[in-house]
Amino acid sequence: MRVALIQMNPTVGAVEANVSQLLERAHAARAAGAELAVASELVVTGYAPRDLLTRGAFLRQVAQGTRRLMAEAPPELCLVFGTLGVGVPPRALTESDSHSSCLGNDAVALFGGREVARARKRALPNYRVFDEARYFTPGSETTVLEHRDARIALSVCEDAWVGWQLEHGERRYPADPLASVAALDVDLVLTLSASPFTLHKHRQRSEVFAHLARRAAAPLVAVNQVGGNDELIFDGRSQVFDAAGRCRATLPAFEEHTQVVDLAALSASELISAPDEEPTEALLYRALVLGVQDYVRKCGIRSVVLGLSGGIDSALTAAIAVDALGAERVLGLAMPTRYSSEGSLTDARELAERLGVALKVVDIDPLFASYLSVLEPALDGAAAPPPGDVSLENIQARIRGTTVMAFANRLGALALTTGNKSEVAMGYCTLYGDMAGGLAVLSDVTKTWVYRLARYVNRDAVRIPLASITKPPSAELRPGQVDRDSLPAYDLLDRILERVLEGGMGHAELVAGGLPEADVSRVLALLRASEHKRRQAAPGLIVTGADLGLGWRMPVAHGHRDER
Repeated sequence: MRVALIQMNPTVGAVEANVSQLLERAHAARAAGAELAVASELVVTGYAPRDLLTRGAFLRQVAQGTRRLMAEAPPELCLVFGTLGVGVPPRALTESDSHSSCLGNDAVALFGGREVARARKRALPNYRVFDEARYFTPGSETTVLEHRDARIALSVCEDAWVGWQLEHGERRYPADPLASVAALDVDLVLTLSASPFTLHKHRQRSEVFAHLARRAAAPLVAVNQVGGNDELIFDGRSQVFDAAGRCRATLPAFEEHTQVVDLAALSASELISAPDEEPTEALLYRALVLGVQDYVRKCGIRSVVLGLSGGIDSALTAAIAVDALGAERVLGLAMPTRYSSEGSLTDARELAERLGVALKVVDIDPLFASYLSVLEPALDGAAAPPPGDVSLENIQARIRGTTVMAFANRLGALALTTGNKSEVAMGYCTLYGDMAGGLAVLSDVTKTWVYRLARYVNRDAVRIPLASITKPPSAELRPGQVDRDSLPAYDLLDRILERVLEGGMGHAELVAGGLPEADVSRVLALLRASEHKRRQAAPGLIVTGADLGLGWRMPVAHGHRDER
């Protein structure tokens, strides 16, 4: 059987456009000789539709889009795709419907102008960035599609992961949805996925699918969504495995692609495709570029604006924006005050020249002086400055935030924030200042990774000034200021954060692991104290399994203390 893998970049909520694109690719697949075509999980709605699923008008659009696919898909092609299931079987929605209490995340198979099979997702993830249990009712059995004398098991994303998770000591669900797949005597397993990118996850994903193919003793085709939707980035990399669990085909990462694979060729000694493994820096950088590109495009925005301080964070953010959108759609703002070094302005100018972006220099020191003349006596009259007082320092950052937003408003542009994950974790950022904007590009990228990515950007030619990479990081809000005055060294800080955020370690475990107790206590205290800032931050692109945004759900006001 010739199977087409349709790796698409749907836009959440753009049902008509998603359906049109799927139909176009289905017809192309049929023209290329495909007998079966597979698209990704919820390709009709885009993933994740979230509270759109509570809107009756949206559910009616989805039902209409699914009916259009039934009417317009090539009748000789069996098309399997992800959509919503409303009731069993689907019913017509009325104007009074706001949502359905039996909404399903379904895989639907169409052939000959009619629905021939429907599988409902059984394992509904409800952790980190996922909240499917909020919206969907789980299925109760594994669906087998019979097509051209072949028995084909249908599964949706997390269903394929549960068995592998159980073997690795993870129990998130009461039962494995595919525990009986071997007894079903199937000839093929199809898995429809919307599995977001995180560092190193693609290797784990391959292990999961290989494990399932071996359990089923049948070839497996896994089709994953590609593209960015809000904070989530999907890398695609759809795959085909033979019955022995060997990967026989992998589609490109971070690109839309349709590939027809002849399952009869899976026993050949040579792999159909074996793309070289990209360096981790390349994968992470491509993910961030795609995240910015799709966020801007899908929000209907033309250009972006950001502050350029001459430092490494804003330089890397600018490089990502240029590679995502083109230099002509990126505006940089240099906003010096009396505390800004000459080197910072020089480095910002050099960066703009090397990247080809426009740079505007806005001297904000007169504004800062005006604030000082009014605020300083008023503040001193209210209370004496406490140790480590930053009230006047932060005024500079807030003037910069206001200036960036003024340009964003005038130009109809999106303001990008440039803070990295290490800073965001420690609250080393200013509310309504450098945190002001519409997208936080690096908020899930630690300072250690910022340096690695900057070197990657410069791999063939210097695009980020070397001085921006080598000079000590500084907010330049007071004379002689460097980040080390306020934070542990970044290599140590990032090691602590990795063990806290990804390993779930507390004070005792961190100290027992050889980390300095004073630094551990300091980091845990700052992480707790800055929660209110993160709650007000711009949406941030997620590239790890331990982000501090959508997947981080700590209370702001709580009494737990672990920084002893």
